[in-house]
Amino acid sequence: MTENSVPLLRLEGIGRSFGPVRALEDITLDVPAGVVTALTGDNGAGKSVLIKCIAGIWTPDTGQMFWEGKPVHLHTPKESAALGIETVYQDLALSDNLDIVQNLFLGREKLRYHLLLDEDRMEREAGDSLAQLSVTSVRSVRQHVGSLSGGQRQAVAVAKTLMWNSRLVIMDEPTAALGVTQTRMVLDLIKRLASHGIAVIVISHNLNDVFEVAGRIAVLQLGHLVASGPAAEFDRQSVVEYMTTGRASGRTEDRTPAIV
Repeated sequence: MTENSVPLLRLEGIGRSFGPVRALEDITLDVPAGVVTALTGDNGAGKSVLIKCIAGIWTPDTGQMFWEGKPVHLHTPKESAALGIETVYQDLALSDNLDIVQNLFLGREKLRYHLLLDEDRMEREAGDSLAQLSVTSVRSVRQHVGSLSGGQRQAVAVAKTLMWNSRLVIMDEPTAALGVTQTRMVLDLIKRLASHGIAVIVISHNLNDVFEVAGRIAVLQLGHLVASGPAAEFDRQSVVEYMTTGRASGRTEDRTPAIV
């Protein structure tokens, strides 16, 4: 991100409390388009709270969000989705008893003559969405989601975000509990999202995955953003040190956090 470019999303001084508990404190973070930003931190660091603020589930107590440089106030997930922000949670929010097409268009079905489901159009658009992500392992878009592998299910969840012109996709632990082959499939999906100009925020505890896909890394510790910047400025040891102590040896204190 160049000095004069405006990030797709900017968080400035974001804070959020739950009663006496301060879950987030003065979070300032840029999320550029076409880049994977990895959000890391130990359990309880505030990662889930932060993405739920971005998703419109919770409203920050303090601070301001900017979308393409303009201030926005997100009070509901619908308002977030209207900007093009979609979140893929760990449970994926898919219905196992429905097929891929039905899952992709659930609640947003296409109609003919205002009465009948336009099955042909939905099948075609579902196939196009999977093809855009180079998903070739699914036998048919009419295959029930309950019969899919973990990697294929992630692919369907990601394809669902693309159906609605998403511009920022948030993925919560997308490779958790996946095998080697399925993890490779999901990491390739994440890279393809970014290659299409979509901003991606990935929450992950797996630093191998983080360093493979991330262009930028942000580290939370006890509700504070303790470091952020290009992934090339970090290594695994420094990320672990930031996560556990809030600082890293070999970096001077005035570079913590390194927000650029």
